[in-house]
Amino acid sequence: MECLRFAMHENAGEGEEQRKIRQMLITDQLIPLIDSSLKDYKLQNSPFYGHVEETIYSWEKKAENERLGEDVSCIHSTILSGFWESLSNVCVANVDTLDAAEKDLAGVSGLLHILQNPNTCMKVNKKKKAKIRFADEEESAGGSIRPEPPTRDTKSVSRDLENIVSVRNREPTISRLRQEFLEELVCKLAELSMVYISEQGSKRHLKFLAALLRAFCSAKVFQVLVEQSFDEAPTNAELLGQGMVLKNENPAVQFLYRKLTNWLREGSEEDSDFLVDILYSVLVCCSDPLERKSLMDNMTKMDFKWSVFLHIIQKACSDSMKHSLVCDWLTGDVLGDKLISLANDLCASGLRDRATQSESYCSNNWALLSLVLSEHVKNESLIGETYVERIIDQLHSALSKARDLSEAGDVEQSVSFICDVASNFFSSVKGCFLMPSAEDLLLTIFQLCAQTPDTAHLSDSLVLKLEHTWLCGLNSLVCHFDSIPQGSMFLNRSAQWVKNQIQKSQLSVQSLQSLIGAVNNLYCKILEAGSLAVPLLEGHLTLMIPDTEQWQKMRQCLSNQWLSKPLLEGRLSMNSETSGIDLKTFSKNWLPNHLCTTSLLSKMAFQMLERRALFKEKEIATKISVIVAEMLYSMQWCEELERSPAVISEYCDMLRALDITHEEIKESSHHLPAILQLLFERSKESGTLWSLACKKLIHLTNAGQDELKQLIKSTEGYFPMTQGNLNTIQSLSPFLSKEEKEDIVLQCTAKIMSCPPSTVSFIDGGFGNLAVINSCSDPESVSSAEILPAVLKVILAWKNDQEDIFLFSSNLQDVNPNLIGLNIEMIRFFSLLLDNLSSAAASLDEAEWDFLMCSMLSWLETACESVALYHIPLVRLFACTSCNMASHLSAYFQAVTVTKPENLPANLTSEWNEFFSEGVHSLLLPMLVKITGECKASETSHLSPVLQSLGEALCYISNQQLLKHKLPAKFVAGQKTNLPDNIQSLLNTLSPLLLYRERSVQITIYHMLDKIMAHLPAYDNEDLKSYGDEDEEPALSPPAALMSVLAVLEDLVESILQGIPVGEYVIIQPPKDEFCLVLGYLLTWKLILTFFKASSSQLRALYSQYLRKTKNLNKLLCNLFKLMPHNPVLPGQVSDATNKELKTLFTEELHLTVKGFATLQYEIPHLACCVYHITLKDLPAMVRLWWNSREKRIFNVVDQFTTKYVSGVLSSQEITSVQSSTQIFDGMTVKARSATREVVANYSVDDICIELNIKLPINYPLGSIAVESGRRVGVSVQQWRNWMLQLNTYLTHQNGSIMEGLALWKNNVDKRFEGVEDCMICFSVIHGSNYSLPKKACRTCKKKFHSECLYKWFTSSNKSTCPLCRETFF
Repeated sequence: MECLRFAMHENAGEGEEQRKIRQMLITDQLIPLIDSSLKDYKLQNSPFYGHVEETIYSWEKKAENERLGEDVSCIHSTILSGFWESLSNVCVANVDTLDAAEKDLAGVSGLLHILQNPNTCMKVNKKKKAKIRFADEEESAGGSIRPEPPTRDTKSVSRDLENIVSVRNREPTISRLRQEFLEELVCKLAELSMVYISEQGSKRHLKFLAALLRAFCSAKVFQVLVEQSFDEAPTNAELLGQGMVLKNENPAVQFLYRKLTNWLREGSEEDSDFLVDILYSVLVCCSDPLERKSLMDNMTKMDFKWSVFLHIIQKACSDSMKHSLVCDWLTGDVLGDKLISLANDLCASGLRDRATQSESYCSNNWALLSLVLSEHVKNESLIGETYVERIIDQLHSALSKARDLSEAGDVEQSVSFICDVASNFFSSVKGCFLMPSAEDLLLTIFQLCAQTPDTAHLSDSLVLKLEHTWLCGLNSLVCHFDSIPQGSMFLNRSAQWVKNQIQKSQLSVQSLQSLIGAVNNLYCKILEAGSLAVPLLEGHLTLMIPDTEQWQKMRQCLSNQWLSKPLLEGRLSMNSETSGIDLKTFSKNWLPNHLCTTSLLSKMAFQMLERRALFKEKEIATKISVIVAEMLYSMQWCEELERSPAVISEYCDMLRALDITHEEIKESSHHLPAILQLLFERSKESGTLWSLACKKLIHLTNAGQDELKQLIKSTEGYFPMTQGNLNTIQSLSPFLSKEEKEDIVLQCTAKIMSCPPSTVSFIDGGFGNLAVINSCSDPESVSSAEILPAVLKVILAWKNDQEDIFLFSSNLQDVNPNLIGLNIEMIRFFSLLLDNLSSAAASLDEAEWDFLMCSMLSWLETACESVALYHIPLVRLFACTSCNMASHLSAYFQAVTVTKPENLPANLTSEWNEFFSEGVHSLLLPMLVKITGECKASETSHLSPVLQSLGEALCYISNQQLLKHKLPAKFVAGQKTNLPDNIQSLLNTLSPLLLYRERSVQITIYHMLDKIMAHLPAYDNEDLKSYGDEDEEPALSPPAALMSVLAVLEDLVESILQGIPVGEYVIIQPPKDEFCLVLGYLLTWKLILTFFKASSSQLRALYSQYLRKTKNLNKLLCNLFKLMPHNPVLPGQVSDATNKELKTLFTEELHLTVKGFATLQYEIPHLACCVYHITLKDLPAMVRLWWNSREKRIFNVVDQFTTKYVSGVLSSQEITSVQSSTQIFDGMTVKARSATREVVANYSVDDICIELNIKLPINYPLGSIAVESGRRVGVSVQQWRNWMLQLNTYLTHQNGSIMEGLALWKNNVDKRFEGVEDCMICFSVIHGSNYSLPKKACRTCKKKFHSECLYKWFTSSNKSTCPLCRETFF
């Protein structure tokens, strides 16, 4: 273009040749190039049109510049006329066709737009022009040949260059001449476009017309369009029906009503974009603001699509000039009411039926609402603030309804759109919370976020969107705290709503988590505001905190189920009606309101304590102290529950996840010095859980004596005795000094001695003071040795004066709880007294001992008669303490049997053994059978403490008392047994209880049966002669009752361990049913092994054969290697380099106690190791046979584990047993060498002397025992080899110790010397497994054989001939 301008400049003369050159440059160069550019998108977007405009501008300047002379002006006017004519032809040619390409039309409109508004391309042109320097480049071009220009003076050239440069420093308006040319061309093109639009419906031409009108919005153009329109103008009557009257003669307005309104009504959403541009062109032609507002109001009343208004408002927001055209309309009532109607329709239709309208339609409408709410111009709302508030109110109402309707219908889309609108509004509008409706909306969104998705029935994506909207509103709220007036109620209303939720609603754990999460977000955001947030948060937290009456009501609604545990453990004492009420049932799905309230408030309180520097007021610290104290109360309630529902366990897990733990409370207590004092005061006031919570806090904070003395200024403060003072003393007694305890005990003793008969059972009388003595007395102290006997005399006096207060041999059905509580404390006192008698030199006289033992027996009778009332905590506690006293007495007399103290009355021990002990167990044994027979384990969870105390007492029963039991007879049809009826009946009654799914019962039964197991093989020994000779493979079952139980347990354990490979450790967690089943299985095997060990060698062979046939032992061994840990090191040991030998579960003895819960998680592994140890020790041959038959993997697992952990222990025990053996052999001596794991036996008879060396393998007893010969005298080599083989066979295949194998071998050799011939099959006199002599003789050769050897010979050879003579064996 620079070249063209230069050429035109150089040929601006009047000559014909120059005129032809100018015409050629325009018609043959410029116009074709422009025509090409209209079809080339790249040229349209290049600086080319700008260069064209600058060229025209330079010609216009010369045509209008009179200083250049009339000739120059005339020449350039001619140039312009020719150019515009040619350009008009090109433009018309491109527009005047039905198939006009959209890009061609865009090129025409773009060119005309630049010619009309040159400033739109000035920046681009400057950037491009800065790179072009014609004169310099032409002069510096080397070797180029061009025609020389006419010679001109320097001033003329300089002036021309100034004219070219002046283009860049131009005025913003175009010349009149260009305006005329352009307007004429535009009118022509608009007229053409209207023809194609009207006749052909060409959308491309309509879009082109809109582009023309954007730049040329003049009355003349609209007049042409009106004239071209062939439609009848709407009548005033028609317009009046729409609320409008057409009086305006403005052609633009007429065009609007004639054509544009129809296009807007009928056009698509895409058409609305450029049609709205035409509308703005019409508005430009309306100079009066009132006229424009009236026009837009009329448009608003027409039935246009909402997308039209969306485009109108979007363009107004993006262009300040356009906004000025419609600003009055935007803030007017007509649009406001229209938008209110839209909001109402959208919200209502979204809640009714989302299928009535398309998603895109709804999206556009919601986008319109979002736009008018969130856009601001000069810090003012786009529409009237009144209408903004009313729209927000509509959204709030819709969300509220959606929350209620979400379960019944699908409101996802509606809620999603509302979230989009609200988030834009909150993010964009400063000071939005000055509107009450905005606060209402934020509160509703907060409420939705505080509900679980399941409760609100919202999808995860919508929940995330709600949370985003909530955070947007929260950010806006926090950022503008300073602008929120005092009347703003969001925080107050949200606090009140949360308070109602946690105090009155039914919340699950998930619901509570959602609520805490929403409130926590609120607090975190508010805290970010710094000191400004302090009064707001304090006020918010204060509003959520219940008052004293509300706290009390929520605590009373908590179930009394917690009482059972501290009562039964002796941590609290109660004798009121409350303690007699059965467990309150509470929902298994909803959390108690007290738990909800404390957890939420505690989380917020901890948040505030983290920023404690902001909170300097003592008042807020006091409030937080109350919250933390109530939280401790809730946590203590949960901790005291026995077998709590799953919802409480989930709640405790939630607390840990939220870091609401005792550790957190411990840290917080450092900043809340008043909390300990608060708990202490509440403990003294009410006792119960407050006392336990106070004890917990003292333990957590490790409070020193100084801190406690500040609480307990004097022991006088505990009197008079109340429930609160009683529980406080009981809870704090571990922290009291010895002097304080003695002082309290002395005061209580004095009050007991002076107690009126009428107050004996009251808290401030005998009951309360006796309970304190039981809690604070040290049985080993010297003072107790003086005080306790004195108190006993007072109780004995009560017996003489008020016998009716002692619940002897009675039923507790209608007994006052005060009396039950008093008797419980008396029983506890007697147990305390027995402990004192065991450790001190104190003694009782005969009358006191009789009172003690008779009372115990009478109380036990009462406990047995009241089994039906054990659902009452106080009655259960009565039974437990009665059984505990029986245990204390049994333990005491068991100890004095050994120590035999001199201060006991004569015949006291014999009276106990002959009368009282028998009386105790004759009551307790039937009681155990009755409880377990009437109730399933799943129904007796509340009876566990009774069963534990009952079982502990029964563990002291003697075997004689068991064998002389008086239980009802129980027999099983078809059961083979050699036992007497009473013993068989006992086994049939007790053995099935090993299946009972309560650990205390199983351990109790085990201990009782273990006492008689060693006596049972003797009854099989009497019928031993009936086995062996007649049966080919004789076998004898261990006690049938035990084997029946084992069969059931074996199947159950197999199902539990099914699919677990041998050698892979399985953890069995207590207290699940699986734990009890595995425990019963192992205990049953332990009893069978005890029975096996107590049997003789011959019986053991028969029992072994039975186990081999049934394969019970094989299954046991496989199961053991699933229950034993890979590293059976005893837990709790500290690894010490100096102590290389750590204790293992094989080296340490297992003590199974009824109440032994400390090591419960290690009980199954330890018991499994114990059973494996006994099995290897007493059944080595059977284990060895099983081991050798296993596949390689199991073979190696068993070998490595046994060698590493068991073999050394067993070898050491075997050697030790040989060394300590008292067995004497006639003619044989046995010695052991522990260093080499060897046993040396010397056998001598007459002149024969034999020495045997027996060496244990490293994997004993799995590996074969090596038997080596020492010196031998008087024995042939063949005979010696036979004897060596026999001993090796005995030690390998017999299930017993080395001493038993040597005894068997010696017996065999002795028989040989006595003349008994060997069996010619096994070459031994005594059979290796059943220990029988050769008795089956051949009638032909007269040789004798063992019956079992013959049976194997016949079955293996498939013949019935004698092994020696081959004759038929009869």
